[in-house]
Amino acid sequence: MSPDFSRAKWRKSSHSDSGGCVEVACAGGVIGVRDTKQAGAGPMLAFAKPGWAAFVASAAAGHFGSDDSPQ
Repeated sequence: MSPDFSRAKWRKSSHSDSGGCVEVACAGGVIGVRDTKQAGAGPMLAFAKPGWAAFVASAAAGHFGSDDSPQ
């Protein structure tokens, strides 16, 4: 069963700019990430909490290059 994000409180990233905005929300223990410009109609990535924590830690550590490929 997929978590229901229809009532989730979406938060826009404080690092978003006018060309690349993302939002995150939590529902049923799953973290959802979506493109702000899609207004909820586009695709959403879903992470289990441990996967989200690992992704955020890797991004904070600079493990992703500016060319969008893992280093």
